Amino acid sequence: MAFASHNSKNGLHASRLDRPLSVNSMKSLASSPTALTPTSTRPKSAAPGSSSVQRRNGTGAQKSGKDDSGVSGRVRVAVRLRPRNAEELAADADFADCVELLPELKRLKLRKNNWDCETYQFDEVLTETASQKRVYEVVAKPVVESVLEGYNGTVMAYGQTGTGKTFTLGRLGEEDCADRGIMVRAMEDILADISPEHDTLTVSYLQLYMETVQDLLAPERDNIAIVEDPKTGDVSLPGTTLVELKDQKSFLELLQTGEANRFASNTKLNTESSRSHALLLVNVKRSAKNKQEKDFVIHNENGNSVHVSKGHRVPTIRKSKLLIVDLAGSERVDKSGSEGHQLEEAKAINLSLTSLGKCINALAENSPHVPTRDSKLTRLLRDSFGGTARTSLIITIGPSPRHRGETSSTILFGQRAMKVENMVKLKEEFDYKSLCRRLEAELDKLIADNERQAQAIFDGEEDMERKLEEAGTRVAEAESKVAAALEVISKEKQRQQKELVEMMQNLQIERAHRERLELELRENVQDLQDKKKKQIYAENEKHQKEIRDILEQHQQEIKDVQTRLANECGQRERLEKELHEANICLQQSKEILEPENIHKEELSDLKQMLEKECELRQQAERELDAFKREEKKLTNGITEKNDIGEIWVLKKRLEQELLEREKLEDEIKSLKQQLLQVHVDAEERSRTIGKGSSARSSGGSNSTISLHTPSNMKDTINGQRATIAKLFEQVGLQKILSLLESEDVDVRVHAVKVVANLAAEAEVNQEKIVEAGGLGSLLTLLQSSEDETIRRVAAGAIANLAMNETNQELIMAQGGIGLLARTADDAEDPQTLRMVAGAIANLCGNDKLQIKLREEGGIRALLGMVRSRHADVLAQVARGIANFAKCESRGAAQGYRTGRSLLIEDGALPWIVANANNEASSIRRHIELALCHLAQHEVNAKDVVSGGALWELIRISRECSREDIRSLAQRTLNASPTFQAELRRLHVTY
Repeated sequence: MAFASHNSKNGLHASRLDRPLSVNSMKSLASSPTALTPTSTRPKSAAPGSSSVQRRNGTGAQKSGKDDSGVSGRVRVAVRLRPRNAEELAADADFADCVELLPELKRLKLRKNNWDCETYQFDEVLTETASQKRVYEVVAKPVVESVLEGYNGTVMAYGQTGTGKTFTLGRLGEEDCADRGIMVRAMEDILADISPEHDTLTVSYLQLYMETVQDLLAPERDNIAIVEDPKTGDVSLPGTTLVELKDQKSFLELLQTGEANRFASNTKLNTESSRSHALLLVNVKRSAKNKQEKDFVIHNENGNSVHVSKGHRVPTIRKSKLLIVDLAGSERVDKSGSEGHQLEEAKAINLSLTSLGKCINALAENSPHVPTRDSKLTRLLRDSFGGTARTSLIITIGPSPRHRGETSSTILFGQRAMKVENMVKLKEEFDYKSLCRRLEAELDKLIADNERQAQAIFDGEEDMERKLEEAGTRVAEAESKVAAALEVISKEKQRQQKELVEMMQNLQIERAHRERLELELRENVQDLQDKKKKQIYAENEKHQKEIRDILEQHQQEIKDVQTRLANECGQRERLEKELHEANICLQQSKEILEPENIHKEELSDLKQMLEKECELRQQAERELDAFKREEKKLTNGITEKNDIGEIWVLKKRLEQELLEREKLEDEIKSLKQQLLQVHVDAEERSRTIGKGSSARSSGGSNSTISLHTPSNMKDTINGQRATIAKLFEQVGLQKILSLLESEDVDVRVHAVKVVANLAAEAEVNQEKIVEAGGLGSLLTLLQSSEDETIRRVAAGAIANLAMNETNQELIMAQGGIGLLARTADDAEDPQTLRMVAGAIANLCGNDKLQIKLREEGGIRALLGMVRSRHADVLAQVARGIANFAKCESRGAAQGYRTGRSLLIEDGALPWIVANANNEASSIRRHIELALCHLAQHEVNAKDVVSGGALWELIRISRECSREDIRSLAQRTLNASPTFQAELRRLHVTY
């Protein structure tokens, strides 16, 4: 039932087809060959409240012959709660909200007092945190989709002034695109769906102010008349401005122009209170594709039947309109403080809203009379409530208990609106003008084609006669030429047969000669191969003997160097012993009359011995350098002589000798420092002996510095969890995160520990921490804090968050890898380095972040942390390298990763080789896995061989305790052509 009490007709008027909505339209279309023949049958029943129109899954308009009564569709009502504003937060701080939302049950509770409340059911319940996108999808998007299918639709906002109606509908989103309202989002979907070549989109923007319809796009048109069609009852506004749209930018400019011309004023309830009802009217005209394959019959204006073939079917167009209504807010004069002209505006607004409420009450109660003519607003909305449009209503309410009466009135309005039933109909029209133009063009084309074909036939007959005469002449000439050619061909055939016999004889002679030459060639090649093998074998024996002699010589020289180093170590021990005795003598020198001369003699002896030891050390260094150069020359000289294994052992021994030399240098430096300290003490004693016993006592005593380390208590994990959970429930995550910015260092320490423990307990805690901005706070704390404990715990919390792939991308996006790298460079505490290495190791396991991780210094930071030499730090570094190498191997296998390994380019291979056989299993296991993954990619094979990693790979394939890593190493060695060639060259059996 519509606002207007007009009678709907069962037949089709002129060329327009009114079709009811049905989900079985495609089936009816396929089963009914005369689907476009208008008939008068009853429509199929539809469930009340079914209002969604599915466009893309095949359910559309009913194509079979039905009457125009349509399908019943209830008005859908959603309620949206506005959050408290600054005034309400101050005035109602001691009072609870007057409403309670239950969005999961789609219910709303309105409190009467502290112990009693009323419950209401709605189609959708949107909380104060609901986004503009969600509001659009649940309220307006189904209506927009129906409009694109050819149905009329209405989206309307109703509520008290200041509750967010204009924000919900007309927000442009210039500052924040997420704040775009229903008008902007609806136009985006419509423009994305229509075709600019075949469809037409026009827009009008109006306001109903003081019971006058005014054009917001042309303010001079301030009293537009409302015209009703006496036949159909449709309402139109012929005096409005129609703007044809092509893009979203022009629509935004249109909205800005209309909003600038709309009446608004400042009241006690709203600083920008709308004083008029705004109506955005969007008209969509689309071409409908006819899917009938057979001929069909239509009726013209005279009632006669017209037979139309499928080749000349009448084009069908669909006209629909979308009406978006931003109602002015209802208000009480005693609360809004309206006076003078504002009071007159408020009266007009309340009068029109009262008329709308009366109409909805009449429709909800199925009253025989609907007072639609009481107000221009109800006349404009006659198709939206009880008409043929699909209507969606959003009511906006506020939480303040001071406005409970207005809130209750708004809720009751929505409840009554939910009882209104609309008869949704699809209206299609035949486009006879387009068909006539197309038929005239086809007729002209056919006439021209007919004339051209007649002329072509006449010309073709004349040309055919001429060609027949010429063909007869050419046939006679060809017959004579063929006879002559046959004679020539016969003679040529006889000659070729004779030449073929001669060629066959010559070919047999040449074949016998070639076989004899091939036999001689094979005999000569076999003799040459035998001689070459003998020569190569003799040369190999000679080279191997030379290599053994050189190796024995070098081994003897190394033994001599080791003997000299042992002697130097013994001499160093003797010097230390003498130094100790010198210290004892210094203590006794306090009681001797002439201690200074004795001590100086001992010091001179110690200096001579130290200088001698330094000379010996330098000589040992020169010999070791000479051995190293000879070893390098020897290695270069025998690269092609099949004995690399023994040279590798010699290289290992030389490296051990270098390590021992470094240790000896450290001991010598320590001895120099001790000697210098003795010399300083002796001079000081000599200066103070003559000054008296008190001065001697003061000069001879050494001040003692006690280093007190605060004993940090280790709270147990189980005890902390209970405390942290209780603190989390009572205080809240946001408050805990705010404590990270406290000026008190102890408060920050405890807060970051709580966040770290929460991140370590469950993944849901990690999601809450990230959503509340905790990740950014931790990164800021890691960057700005100078306290080592805070940095260590913050790095640990980031490492826990980095176990989630989504969090890894957020960490990289916020510059987290750069902060971790700088922390790794600055920190010296092993535990801090362990936490930082763990975080980077987790990031190394993400395939998408490898390039960025390397560019921002992640690999460099990992390799830099090995300076700590702490087992836990090295284990995390090894794990990160293993994760990175695994991702690179996976990328190479899938084809999107090419080129050398980034780890090799950043110089990680020497450290990997040096630690591949580390004593710590946690380090060794990761390094072995990383080396296997690096070796899997053939482009890295040469680097693996040149870096000495091939021998470690062979050891892993034989000795690794883990079966999976051992199998992986074996497969890698067998699959790589480079490794196989190197093993064959070295005569290594694998």
